[in-house]
Amino acid sequence: MSEQFFLSLQQNIKLMIWAPILSTIFRIIFMRSYNPYPTWQGRWQSVLGALRYGFWWGMDFDAYVFLVPLVLITIPALFFGTYHQYEDMVRLIGLTIYSCVVYAAFAGKMIFYKHFHDTYNYMVHYGKHAEKNNLIDVFFNQDRGLLVLVGFIPVAIISWLAGSAFLSLPSIPYPTFESTWMTVLWNIFLVIVSVIGFYWFRYGGTLSHDDKPEWDTIPTIVKEDLFFARATVPDLCALETVYKHPLRSEYTASEEDINHAVSRVVPSEYKANWHELDNPLYAFKRIAKGPKISKPNHIFFIVGESIPQWSLDETHKSLNICPGLWNFKEQSHTVQIPNFLPAGNVSRPSIVSLMSGIYDAGLEINERENFWKGAFPTSFAHQMKKLGYRTIYWYGGNASYGNFNHFGKAQGFDRVESASIFCGPNAPKTWVGVYDHVFLENIAQQIKEIDEPTFHFIYTTSNHGPYKMEDDLLDYDPQKVMPDVGEDLRSNKTRNKELATYHYSDKAIFTFVESMQQLYPDSLFIVTGDHSNLFGSLNNTSLIHRDYTLRDTFCTVGLFQHPELEDNMIVTKKGTHMSIMPTIIEAIAPKGFEYYSITPSLFEEQPETLVTPYQWMTDTMMGDVRMDYGESNVPSTEPVEQVRPIDNHADEARNWTLLTTWLINHEKILFSKK
Repeated sequence: MSEQFFLSLQQNIKLMIWAPILSTIFRIIFMRSYNPYPTWQGRWQSVLGALRYGFWWGMDFDAYVFLVPLVLITIPALFFGTYHQYEDMVRLIGLTIYSCVVYAAFAGKMIFYKHFHDTYNYMVHYGKHAEKNNLIDVFFNQDRGLLVLVGFIPVAIISWLAGSAFLSLPSIPYPTFESTWMTVLWNIFLVIVSVIGFYWFRYGGTLSHDDKPEWDTIPTIVKEDLFFARATVPDLCALETVYKHPLRSEYTASEEDINHAVSRVVPSEYKANWHELDNPLYAFKRIAKGPKISKPNHIFFIVGESIPQWSLDETHKSLNICPGLWNFKEQSHTVQIPNFLPAGNVSRPSIVSLMSGIYDAGLEINERENFWKGAFPTSFAHQMKKLGYRTIYWYGGNASYGNFNHFGKAQGFDRVESASIFCGPNAPKTWVGVYDHVFLENIAQQIKEIDEPTFHFIYTTSNHGPYKMEDDLLDYDPQKVMPDVGEDLRSNKTRNKELATYHYSDKAIFTFVESMQQLYPDSLFIVTGDHSNLFGSLNNTSLIHRDYTLRDTFCTVGLFQHPELEDNMIVTKKGTHMSIMPTIIEAIAPKGFEYYSITPSLFEEQPETLVTPYQWMTDTMMGDVRMDYGESNVPSTEPVEQVRPIDNHADEARNWTLLTTWLINHEKILFSKK
């Protein structure tokens, strides 16, 4: 029995060799696939550091390839002779299953990085609430899902063969002992070494849980390069982190912590007594200074799916993918805010924030039934109604997804209209929504029948994966659309399918805008995106000689137009989604009109640093509150320096989120008070 245990233990050790090798292969594939650099010369320390540290970090899971067979195969087989005969077969089955799990996590990470330019993070949780048909459609049509599934076959075969090869390596013969006590001591020694060895590998080459590899302890030479730092993170460890944090820390914050956070964000005159208010949002009362422009009959607030600011930068103008947006920007009474942050990194938090006037911060307040009972003081449509406007939310998809049919009406919209309904069941559409041109043409016809002042919140959907709209509808020939860019940009079919969809959506939006300008020339137009979009690999091409910047990744557009609006009326070059509502109100409201907004209008000087729950921005720099560096806001085709050390404003970002948490914690009584 002692000899069997000794030999079986060695088989478990051999088995463990394959797991980190497979993980390293996948890590190298990731590095080569998404490599943002023309060469790794001068970066080999980062490359090797990422591989080394990734190996030890990955042992958090890979070490179980030794432990599980020890517990489930080696020890039981000591007592069941028949089971002993099939030990290696069971080992190979287990190793193959584990290899397939590692592959699944890797394939998912490759897809996730393509969409979000990050390894697994909190946005994984959004998948639980996303439209499942759309996710499936994106997986198979945009992300080559069939190829991903077929990939399990070679991974399983190679892992089986590799495991067989390692298990066939020669073993160390069992030592002979003259004394029974020596045999007992030897076996005890083997057990102790096995336990210590397991924990030593699992804890990344240490015996201290506190010293386990993690994001904060990635070697400096690696972490300074964000791409290789992300490549270091093992896929299963990243998923484990996401799984372990199903609830944001803000949900579990103490009442004292939340109250302190609210005290830090309310205006100074309310810091001591905001508790006396029924709702801390009442502390954000503002008094309009008087109209800047004549009150328009129609206000068109257009939120286009995935409109990035970089597409309006001179650095990308030769792409010619959004001529409508460029033309709108260059019209004489259009004002652009060139550094403009969204209220969310993905669609839903942005839309919820824009409607409610508070940062949703991914807390999904639209899904909470108690928030379907009344409007926040800061709600956009609610305050537009006070100014005499009928309010309509026009959505290109189905507003019942996310319960916007309930939430929207609660926040002050007289009508919440779904294109999937008013465009008819036969309207062409993707899983996300009706084609933009059909949606907007239908809206235009309905608007012609409206004879009262109306605020239109219009949200399009077509510029969204899967990018599989008909080529004849897209009417996009890269050779004609972008003749002045390199062939590398014109020849990439996947990238151009995405750019073509943006080009199509741009045409649909601004055909609508032009028709409304002609019918209602006194209108106020506001154009933004729900968030940015990277549209394939534009980085490190003949046009852009660098990796994605934070500006590329996050900034959307902020454009305002009215016949009486002048560029010198706007005194800032930076803003956020939350700046839009107070700007509209200050533009048209009579002097003395009371309204509520957590941010000042763009007619006023902005705080030195704007902070959202996700990003921060100054006049010259911006950063992600999760990262330890900042970057310049200035558009550039060349590499942008990452500035360290820097204040990432994580505490201020959390304060805004905790304001929303306060509302959630008091949601049952929030709308019961007069």
